[in-house]
Amino acid sequence: MADHIKIRPATGTWSVRAGGAVLGESDNALELTEGSYPSVIYFPREDIAMEFLDKTDHSTTCPHKGEASYYSIVTKSTTLENAVWSYETPKDAVSDIAGHLAFYTGDLVTVEEI
Repeated sequence: MADHIKIRPATGTWSVRAGGAVLGESDNALELTEGSYPSVIYFPREDIAMEFLDKTDHSTTCPHKGEASYYSIVTKSTTLENAVWSYETPKDAVSDIAGHLAFYTGDLVTVEEI
């Protein structure tokens, strides 16, 4: 693993909400810390209500993690474009995040320990 990336089990129970709806809760989330960036919580896909997510054509590449694919969150009132990302086949050094989803947080999306 790149020396500046650390992955560990996230302590406690974590939830993600969008537009007031709970998209998921997990006792099995992972916390990824990369250098000086804020930590990111990665949720196991099976703990997320995937029916609220639409896969998009957007992708990005990280030299340390690999290619990320994206999903939009569809709520009753809006669609949050490319608000979720996943490394479907991450590099070996960060393979723990395979099958997990991370969320851009902001006014309409919250990730918090409950």
